[in-house]
Amino acid sequence: MRLKHVKGADEMIKKGTYYIDNAPSYKGKWQLFFKNKNPIYIEIGMGKGDFIIENALKYPNINFIGIEKYDSVLVRAIQKSNELELKNLKLIRMDARLIDTIFDKEIDLIYLNFSDPWPKDRYAKRRLTSPNFLEKYQTIFKKDAHIVMKTDNNDLFLYSLESLQEFGYQIISVTRDLYQEDTTNNIQTEYEKKFIKLGIKINRLEAIKKNK
Repeated sequence: MRLKHVKGADEMIKKGTYYIDNAPSYKGKWQLFFKNKNPIYIEIGMGKGDFIIENALKYPNINFIGIEKYDSVLVRAIQKSNELELKNLKLIRMDARLIDTIFDKEIDLIYLNFSDPWPKDRYAKRRLTSPNFLEKYQTIFKKDAHIVMKTDNNDLFLYSLESLQEFGYQIISVTRDLYQEDTTNNIQTEYEKKFIKLGIKINRLEAIKKNK
């Protein structure tokens, strides 16, 4: 999908209330940065921020960090969050491939929502549930690895189930049609809202890997 250019996005992002421009300098220090010992949950590829912002509002005792590499969508998350007063939200602009340069054994949970499926085999390493990324995640989890994923892409979902299990994860929850189940606590992303209207089924999984 082609992303629209937003004039002045870079300047708006840098002035964002919750935007962190020098994220690598906080590696290993995010708990000190938030000034509490609350769990830290991150969303990789947060888009326009609906999901991460709603979570921050709903769960004040959890610290949330949204990560997005595209200015054109990140700026929308900046605009939305600027209107709110939140002590548990931070937003970072970066490529997911650099995730291990900003965190060090301090993350409790990773959300992967409607990630790019990279359908061609030659780009498999770019999928956020590829062994390449799972290796990186191992270095940032505080203790046990915990991943929650939602996607409309069936091939990516099946790939992710296999990849996670081969890497030692236990799949503790899985559904091929989220909205046929109890969605009381489900928080929607902007993509999810569109897919629901189109009648597209949403896949969801939750996986945990016990680390010694």
